[in-house]
Amino acid sequence: MSALVQVNNISKVYYRGSIEIPVLQNLSLEVPEGEFLALMGPSGSGKTTLLNLISGIDRPTSGSLVIAGTDIAKLSESQLAKWRSQNIGFIFQFYNLIPVLTAYENVELPLELTNLTKKEKKQRVEAMLNIVGLGDRMDHYPKQLSGGQQQRVAIARAVVTDPTLIIGDEPTGDLDRKSAEEILVLMDRLNKEFKKTIVMVTHDPHAAERAQTVLHLEKGELISGGK
Repeated sequence: MSALVQVNNISKVYYRGSIEIPVLQNLSLEVPEGEFLALMGPSGSGKTTLLNLISGIDRPTSGSLVIAGTDIAKLSESQLAKWRSQNIGFIFQFYNLIPVLTAYENVELPLELTNLTKKEKKQRVEAMLNIVGLGDRMDHYPKQLSGGQQQRVAIARAVVTDPTLIIGDEPTGDLDRKSAEEILVLMDRLNKEFKKTIVMVTHDPHAAERAQTVLHLEKGELISGGK
């Protein structure tokens, strides 16, 4: 199985005035295509920084990041923005839905950057909302939905463009246990049935159990694996 994500000797240093704050140090990681990877570790260990680098939100201080054959560390800002829209589906802890848009309109939003026809967009949005079990909630606004339902809308939005890689930053962190379990079942289905590659940061060992591989970050270094 080929590596979809290749992180090669990545370092990330932030600066506070003249003070260097190293976050990641010569970190290397490979994520095979079709993998469901969970990243765990204490706050401040560099998990979200690594996630932001893999998804092209941030840039490494040194090292290379090859995602699906593209070294994204070498892309310009405009190239990187286009690459993200075509390759990355984001699932956040707090959903980040637009409150004045319906579930349908929130899911449709990423498709505005594509060349799909209106009919094709409609078919894709409805298919995604049905997959996440919200086909009967398309016209509801976020405030009319529970937290778990909002996160399912967010997942539909993340996958509607058929991204190369799904990035989850604490996707169950703001949910009760029942809703969290429903989201984990859905992510498991996206991985196994739809063959989606998923990299997820989580503090929750129960959530991490859904992943095929669990890696732990400690002070910017991968220290151990699981599963």
